[in-house]
Amino acid sequence: MVGDVRIIHPDVPAEERMREKKYWLLKSEPSDYSFEELKSEHKATAEWDGVRNYQARNLLRDEIKIGDGVLFYHSNSKPSAVVGTAVVVKDGYADFTAWDPDSKHPDTKSTPDNPIWFMVDIKAELTFKTPISLQDIKKIPELSEMVLVRNSRLSVQPVGKDEFDFIVKMGIG
Repeated sequence: MVGDVRIIHPDVPAEERMREKKYWLLKSEPSDYSFEELKSEHKATAEWDGVRNYQARNLLRDEIKIGDGVLFYHSNSKPSAVVGTAVVVKDGYADFTAWDPDSKHPDTKSTPDNPIWFMVDIKAELTFKTPISLQDIKKIPELSEMVLVRNSRLSVQPVGKDEFDFIVKMGIG
């Protein structure tokens, strides 16, 4: 990684070798999967699976790439808040949990030959000293255009670099 530009392996087509780093907010209910659980995984890395929304799926499949920054957001918690950062360590691939009838989010229409749902792998990076609540985010004019503020229901959403940097600065105090 060089600044906010990623250098990709030379076997990748020329147009894909250099790509501007993007930023995302990923939501999880801490009772389902928390940032602490991600940090406790082997190498603090896990797949971001179980997304069953087509708009979010498209981002996971087509837009989110290795090296992208992630704000990890605890939803449905008191308070709902950004609690840390992660980095994408594997591009989108078929979400095999959809094929498992015993998983939390099975989908019989998705198959290994015709996957419908996708996931990425993320690695925990930074735990915030101070979680940044949705209430706090809504009070900050510089963050008023965030997707989180305008449409907080989407579980995977883009975040601007300035928004990402602003929230990280707040979180590390």
